[in-house]
Amino acid sequence: MNSLKDILSQLKISVTNIPHIGIADIIDILIVAYLIYIVITWIKDTRAWALFKGLFVVFSVAIIAYVFHLNTVWWILSNAISVGIIAVFVVFQPEFRRALEELGRGNLFSSFMIDQKEKDETISQKTIEAIVKAVEHMSEEKTGALIVIEKDVKLGEYERTGIMLDAIVTSQLLINIFEHNTPLHDGAVIIKNNRISAATCYLPLTDSLEISKELGTRHRAALGVSEVSDAITIVVSEETGTISVTQFGSLTRNVKGEFIRNLLTDAPNKKAEKKKLVLWKGRNKHE
Repeated sequence: MNSLKDILSQLKISVTNIPHIGIADIIDILIVAYLIYIVITWIKDTRAWALFKGLFVVFSVAIIAYVFHLNTVWWILSNAISVGIIAVFVVFQPEFRRALEELGRGNLFSSFMIDQKEKDETISQKTIEAIVKAVEHMSEEKTGALIVIEKDVKLGEYERTGIMLDAIVTSQLLINIFEHNTPLHDGAVIIKNNRISAATCYLPLTDSLEISKELGTRHRAALGVSEVSDAITIVVSEETGTISVTQFGSLTRNVKGEFIRNLLTDAPNKKAEKKKLVLWKGRNKHE
């Protein structure tokens, strides 16, 4: 009987210790949840998304190490996390700065309401044929071109440097974009979800010291974006009309349309093999 009274008294104490949740607490939780959602939505279109997933794995392992008393693993991860948080702000300082600027202009929240219906789509055969046809034509006419096909790593930060199009991928449109003396011919075209997302985009130039200085800006930009993402980039030389492809920091020159067709067809199913970087010399002027 006494034990039953003890149990009831303990239950009574437990019930009385439940914190009271008011309207202010609910609003507080909703605001924090929305801010977390805003941050996650913002970084999903940048290279920071891959870093975020890596940090999530590290934190998960750290929690497991703490729960199961894996002291050595916990000590290493706890020290690495404290230094890593500072490193994140240093490495991704431009992204954080841009987010604050957009917040000040009032564009940050509105941008998250757009593209909510976007879904990652596998590149279609129709898109592949349009790209191949356009590249082959520009190669024959020696029209300089720089086409980036987005894969798993999002390129939203580079899209924002150009002019948004959101157009269907056709060979005629690609040829017209890169035609001489047209407003959109300078810079890169980014293709994602079977649509031309943006044109005149600025890409990061490779800073590798192993690259020949005779390589032009288009090739350096193609290599640069391939070093920070898994995108496939196609370059058409304005001087020689040769077609080059970059992926995973590697450059392959003098390819044909069939090579591009096979590469883009296999891209959704398997990762392309990394190839040795081919350095080409003897060019007279930059592309």
